[in-house]
Amino acid sequence: MVQIAMPTLRLLNSSTVVAIGGGLRLHIAFLLAGLAVRIPEYIACALIIYATYTLDRALDCKEDAINKKELVGADARFGILACVFAFLIGTCIFLNDGIYLAPFFPFIVGFVYTRGIRIGPYAFKLKGGAGIKNIIIGITWGGSIALVVAHWCSNLVTVMVIFLFFALKLFTTSCVNDFKDVKGDVAAGIRTLPACLGENLTKKILITMMLVLHTVMVYAVLYNFIRNEWIVLLYSLIVSTAFLMVYSSSFEKSTSLIRKRIREIVIYWESAITLAIRACA
Repeated sequence: MVQIAMPTLRLLNSSTVVAIGGGLRLHIAFLLAGLAVRIPEYIACALIIYATYTLDRALDCKEDAINKKELVGADARFGILACVFAFLIGTCIFLNDGIYLAPFFPFIVGFVYTRGIRIGPYAFKLKGGAGIKNIIIGITWGGSIALVVAHWCSNLVTVMVIFLFFALKLFTTSCVNDFKDVKGDVAAGIRTLPACLGENLTKKILITMMLVLHTVMVYAVLYNFIRNEWIVLLYSLIVSTAFLMVYSSSFEKSTSLIRKRIREIVIYWESAITLAIRACA
């Protein structure tokens, strides 16, 4: 019984931090757009993210048997049940505000990613393409945030800038997470950027992307497309580039607790740390 209970509890808790971080990202998006605080929507966003990621981990995946051995043996039924409750509650909150597409968008994109795109007699498989997994993650969550913001913000440029910011940020974090999962992804036939290009070249590309992205964000501030949240943007730039310069997948096996946990702190707690610094300032 204990052999099943512990992995199951790990499964149920495996996406909690990711979900909280997602809800806080939506708050940051509202700040950039100059929108009023809407806590129910942040909770709904967190619940949808929790449902999506927990469902992915509850279903048997070839790469997870290698990358997430601590979940082996978990009772998937409890994970799926938790996903259903989280999704229904999150969706009801969004529907109550007239937001209809955002809660279903991650599942629509996920379906297209898994099944591919068919145009007449031609079928295009997205899963397994070089870097496609990372692009899909960026589009999924950047697009979901943008859809929620667009419900209250009529400025299309503002919505597009916010989409670009979060899509590229999440593309970057997904690539970093893949550094440690190369073995499992290759075994499953998923060609992530680290698996195709190696760590060093991938990091150079991601650093360049972050520099270009934050340059665009500065222009967006200067032309009043987004609010002047300089603490949010400055911290994002510094932590992203500095982390990419020093991080390596070898950190995951380090005996130093700080080195071992630095990826989780930088990626999953960035939004919380950003908002804490902003509140103090």
